[in-house]
Amino acid sequence: MKSKELFNIFTAGIFKENPIFVLFLGMCPALGVTTSVVNAIGMGVGVIFVLLLSNVIISLIRNIVMDEIRIPVFIVIIASLVTLLQMFMQAYTIELYNSMKVFIPLITVNCIILGRAEAFASKNGPVKSAIDGVGMGIGFMIGLFAIAFFRELLGTGAIAGFQIFPAEFAIPVFTTAVGAFLTLGILAGIAMVYSNHKKDVQEALEKAAIAAKKAEAEAKKGEVA
Repeated sequence: MKSKELFNIFTAGIFKENPIFVLFLGMCPALGVTTSVVNAIGMGVGVIFVLLLSNVIISLIRNIVMDEIRIPVFIVIIASLVTLLQMFMQAYTIELYNSMKVFIPLITVNCIILGRAEAFASKNGPVKSAIDGVGMGIGFMIGLFAIAFFRELLGTGAIAGFQIFPAEFAIPVFTTAVGAFLTLGILAGIAMVYSNHKKDVQEALEKAAIAAKKAEAEAKKGEVA
């Protein structure tokens, strides 16, 4: 197994196929828990946990599960992992659990997790599936963190309890659902502009390389003649 292939699988979820800014999956937690960076990191770690283990388990049993019942089986596995996560958070991180508890069960129906189980883990081995799960989870957490950072900073003037600028200069709308949509739209727009610029540069480089090869070939023909 080539290390470059594994690296591409890992980075795809972070950049090229980022769940938040490219695929637009998992929008409920992206809008709901991003009122603070602490909640965003907590949700991100939870999703990485469920995504990693569900991908590995599904890749291991993919050859013994009939196609007709694979989706219900996937959902049972994911729901079981979410229940474990919920019990752990309730036992050891009660404050974070109380601030996020409405959204924790929704991890079960998160499109990213079931989508990766169906599109990737059910067709690949456990190593590739584990790397895919971690890459997608990190990409998801980065998206949540970016949205939460700007919402909390602009909406309250603070980050994780530390006051950055006076609260009277804050813009409270960023702590509301309207602010969530606004922040998501701006960040997704910036990500799309950057992606298009990168694609244009890549295409320009490829065209320049092709033109250089043609010029070199014509020069060789001229020397022979």
